[in-house]
Amino acid sequence: MTKYKIHPIVIGTKIFDKTMMTYQFGYGKQYTIPIYSWYLEGNGKKILVDTGEMHPIQSKDRELSIGGKIFTFEEGLNRWNLKPEDIDIIIHTHLHNDHCENDFKCSNAIIFAHEKELESIHNPHPLDYRYLEDYISDVEENGQIQIVTKDMEIEPGIRVIHTPAHTNGGLSVAIDTFHGLAVITGCCTIEENFNPPKEIRAMEMDVIPPGTHVNTYDSYDILMKIKQMANILIPLHEPKFASIETIS
Repeated sequence: MTKYKIHPIVIGTKIFDKTMMTYQFGYGKQYTIPIYSWYLEGNGKKILVDTGEMHPIQSKDRELSIGGKIFTFEEGLNRWNLKPEDIDIIIHTHLHNDHCENDFKCSNAIIFAHEKELESIHNPHPLDYRYLEDYISDVEENGQIQIVTKDMEIEPGIRVIHTPAHTNGGLSVAIDTFHGLAVITGCCTIEENFNPPKEIRAMEMDVIPPGTHVNTYDSYDILMKIKQMANILIPLHEPKFASIETIS
């Protein structure tokens, strides 16, 4: 069985109220999240999960907040001796702009995204302003997008699982590693969503739904499912990974 190493690369940040991540918990607390592209190394193919922001703000204050360095897409790939045109496969957790802004640079990549994400990016609900179809128009015209309609294996040891908590077409990525099954969550979460503080657990809640979600009850159940399946849990925007070179 193919085993992978997962390399987190910070390609952007956002600063907002913490309740954007943790539903009804953390009101009034400013919080900085890293935006990652994850390089999966293991079978000879160059595989990314998401591509991050095109023009990330690279400030010392933001790097201090997340505990790691912020890269441009090209700088981040160069750490692993890669260029955008080297990428063979991109797997999208979802198609909000901060997760796909660099797709067009990867001219040789096959890009996997759920069918509901394609529907949303072309016809977004007014409440969801984070879908911008300009970021995928080039790769669509080039025929690079592979539409996902169900849970499936992308490559040996890499599977996608439909987890529509944050968006209707959210995909979590399950990856076989040397230390068990790692799951990069398809919903915008941090560690606290999966391991709540005692005041939340005292209310008999084992997880906190994402602050932005499709349905609160469903999101809770989806997070529980992810938590139970993973040996290594990788919440999509958890800051601790900003200082980690490799998860294996």
